Amino acid sequence: MPRQRLALAVIVSCQLLLGIDATIVNVALPGISAALRFAPAGLAWVLNAYTIAFAGLLMLGGRLGDVLGRRRMFVTGVLVFTAASLAAALAERPGWLLAARALQGAGAALASPSTLALITGTFAEGPERNRALGVSSAVISGGASLGLVLGGVVTAAVSWRWVFLVNVPIGIVIALLALRRLPETERHAGRFDVPGALSVTAGMLGIVYGLIRAASAGWGDARVLAGMLGGAALLAAFVAIEARTAAPIVPLRLFRDRQRAAGYAALLLIGPSLIGPFFFLTTYLQQVRGLGPVPTGLAFLPMTAGLFAAARFVPRLLARFGHRLVIGCSLVTLVAAGLLLSRVRPASPYAAILGPLVLVGVGGGCSFVPLYSLILSRVTGREAGAASGVLQTTQWLGSSFGLAVMVAVAGASGSTDVLGRAFVAAAVLAGAALVLLMAVLRPTAATDSGDAKTHPDGRLRAGGRECPDSPGHPDEVEQPSASLGG
Repeated sequence: MPRQRLALAVIVSCQLLLGIDATIVNVALPGISAALRFAPAGLAWVLNAYTIAFAGLLMLGGRLGDVLGRRRMFVTGVLVFTAASLAAALAERPGWLLAARALQGAGAALASPSTLALITGTFAEGPERNRALGVSSAVISGGASLGLVLGGVVTAAVSWRWVFLVNVPIGIVIALLALRRLPETERHAGRFDVPGALSVTAGMLGIVYGLIRAASAGWGDARVLAGMLGGAALLAAFVAIEARTAAPIVPLRLFRDRQRAAGYAALLLIGPSLIGPFFFLTTYLQQVRGLGPVPTGLAFLPMTAGLFAAARFVPRLLARFGHRLVIGCSLVTLVAAGLLLSRVRPASPYAAILGPLVLVGVGGGCSFVPLYSLILSRVTGREAGAASGVLQTTQWLGSSFGLAVMVAVAGASGSTDVLGRAFVAAAVLAGAALVLLMAVLRPTAATDSGDAKTHPDGRLRAGGRECPDSPGHPDEVEQPSASLGG
């Protein structure tokens, strides 16, 4: 038992490290911009270089763990992430920092997929494994909040460079303990879909580059057009590769189900509502309102509180009202939050931000679980892993795509005019997700009965049997945890 507890501590320490890093940089953005002389729009790449590399390589990292061993890829990923963190801390130019951030994302993509598999291999099925998974879920959820506060404290006390430098000793200790305390998993023969992973990563990179550059150079700029067209061509090539390869990282058959495809699209479209406040309000609070890094980090805690509260109660809401109504209300909440944030002015009291941040947390928390259920229902056991992997990848790409759209529409300075345009764009995209899902999902039959369950599409199961007018039922699959970082 002590050996298992130490193994769990190693695994969740890695999860906490990656979770913190997803948000710890946000509060340090103004300091990074001043030190390295980032252009306002270019500052978005400090976040997007990490998320694009992480999302684009996440499923390849999971496949590498299957074939080469989970512990090996876990340790390799942690060491790559640690070395990249040191490089980021020593950065003297924008390009240097962005390359290090991309390498951090690649390391995270190698380490992250192995964490749950290592827990499964270390703990026997039953109460022990469930407790371990509960600890893991709590750590993932808490990492984003801790990152905001820790980023403020470290930036104020020392320097923005320490938001990266703190990763170095922690990463080294995690890697050493993993080699001693974690069991290696069984290896499985298979192929690597490297062309697929590289084409989707490069394609998203091209489109995000075009969107962000358009904020300063305009839509007619040659590089903007080259980035957008090149990115679109690479994504088209990715679809062709996945259709022909024997072991695709994204099985295209997953998108034949209209509801699942709509769920994936909705995750992309709500990305701006969730990542936008971190980027734009961080700049606004420090450069317009004159707050320090620590108060800025603490200012976001109501958003996290809203997320935790919603995650706690959303299962009961789903049982009573069904998926369609809960998803609809959550997206309406995100639209309202975006419109309220678009009205923030330099003289606005903190309450003008507090209320919308709570709404973002509640809307995000209430949308994650039903969207996950919508995506992961009706998949076979053979496809459950792929569907879950695509879900996580889509969520991370939604953050990158969403931030790029907001920057393209509004620029990246801290002026209130920019805030207005940025958050209106986020509200419009959340509204598009609302329209899409309401068109696809059927009205829900809800019940108070404890022995009745509803499908993600609103179809009712009573007493463990399918209702006559709703053929088929979803397989039981494990759902990933929500994270504010993505």
